[in-house]
Amino acid sequence: MARVAYNANDVNLIARMMRAEAVGEGQQGMLMVGNVIVNRTTADCLDFEDVRSIRDVIFQVQGGNYSFEAVQKGSLFYRPAREAERRLARKVIKYWRQHPAKYSLWYYNPYGECPPTWFGQPFAGQYKQHCYYEPEANTCESAYR
Repeated sequence: MARVAYNANDVNLIARMMRAEAVGEGQQGMLMVGNVIVNRTTADCLDFEDVRSIRDVIFQVQGGNYSFEAVQKGSLFYRPAREAERRLARKVIKYWRQHPAKYSLWYYNPYGECPPTWFGQPFAGQYKQHCYYEPEANTCESAYR
């Protein structure tokens, strides 16, 4: 059973976003970005109460901007997904979760050290250039399912 409902279009969307956001961090980095997308789809709390699909998450607008910069500025996001990326996307949709992205709802690629919080949420860990952030304790139980 998959972690979230999906179809072929969703696989392509998440595969394209994983590549656009983390291709420079290899397969592991792309899986972590994909994990955050799936987590946002299943989390019914905080900034993610009204997003219930992969498409909703990827095209979510917050504060007048897309949540993922690649939607607005990324030429990589608008190129077709390759089979290797679709394979990673299916893996993360179906079962893959790993620290520090395991329960994370946010990630950030700073130009320096990872800040101790991001949007008021605590630092969970770092993988290469991306810093991952989980919900503050007792604020989003659905993120830990």
